[in-house]
Amino acid sequence: MAMFTVTLPGGRLWTPQFITAIDAEKCIGCGRCFKSCAHDVLQLMAVDEDGATIAIGEDDDDDDYEKKVMSIEHPENCVGCEACGRNCSKRCISFSAEKTEVYSLQIEANTATIAAASA
Repeated sequence: MAMFTVTLPGGRLWTPQFITAIDAEKCIGCGRCFKSCAHDVLQLMAVDEDGATIAIGEDDDDDDYEKKVMSIEHPENCVGCEACGRNCSKRCISFSAEKTEVYSLQIEANTATIAAASA
């Protein structure tokens, strides 16, 4: 999809910046980005001792996992507001003005790195 710009009611131009990636090595799984997103774009994932990733809910026990990371679960829902990035203390979320097909966090590629760092 091509980049687009809109004129806000006050006359200022605004170009939405859509979520493209989350750096799993920087992400601490705090959930601040998840809580600030009103469009169901993100999903909290857990990495177990074997390096496998699974979706987790608010009721799951933190002690069951080596690490928690955020995942881009529904990129098609992103409206480009960047609220998630503004609330990320680790600045691990990337954006682009072009809305592209984004898959869930490249966690498979990073899982081995995360598991090795946790060992």
